[in-house]
Amino acid sequence: MKRMKLLLVSIMTALPAFVYATGAIAIDEQRGDDEPGYGIAVGQDGKEAAQSAALAQCRKAGNKNCKIRVWFEGCGAYASSTNYYGVGYGKTLKIAEKIALDNCGKSSCEVKVSDCDE
Repeated sequence: MKRMKLLLVSIMTALPAFVYATGAIAIDEQRGDDEPGYGIAVGQDGKEAAQSAALAQCRKAGNKNCKIRVWFEGCGAYASSTNYYGVGYGKTLKIAEKIALDNCGKSSCEVKVSDCDE
């Protein structure tokens, strides 16, 4: 029994603790656009790295006025209509998207981009 407990303790201490990576969404949206330009980065090692990667991806797609709209650990989402936008984040994609739609505030809002670090 002691040997089993020791083995279990050894395995538990050898396993890394679960840690979320960080993600971010950058958007280039002009009022009235149907589809925003965007960049999304997930699996980054921190807030600054995620924001930098999302901005780089947004600009690489040919967008000139990219701005970080949300950074997250877990899942993130961006929803918009022609005049409004909302962002959300949470433990699951469903939660992040619901919060983004709720924050957008208009029934015509749609989720434009969402992803998870997991």
